[in-house]
Amino acid sequence: MTVIDKTWIEIGRLDDIPVRGARVVKTPAGCLAVFRADDDSVYALEDRCPHRGGPLSNGIVHHKSVTCPLHNWVISLETGEAQGADAGRVETYRLRVEDRRIFVDATMLAHRREA
Repeated sequence: MTVIDKTWIEIGRLDDIPVRGARVVKTPAGCLAVFRADDDSVYALEDRCPHRGGPLSNGIVHHKSVTCPLHNWVISLETGEAQGADAGRVETYRLRVEDRRIFVDATMLAHRREA
């Protein structure tokens, strides 16, 4: 990981993540699932479904959602909210892309580590 200032940490390149796919990024605060939508937008979520803890990074990405591989819960990549009758939510993390490099907001990771 590269730190560009004390706020943003480089976690990879856009080209490292297939379109409609995901990669796991290990951080000192735990694992994040980083998703690439079909329009090249990227999202970072806690890599744990709110239902039974399934690995969201192994799920199917469609539009701006991911479907958990264990029990088909659909999670919004934008908000982390589970869609459907059951309530649930996963933590989301701010990302930015510069020159096809992906950066995560380090202040959010620090907050996660403190929790």
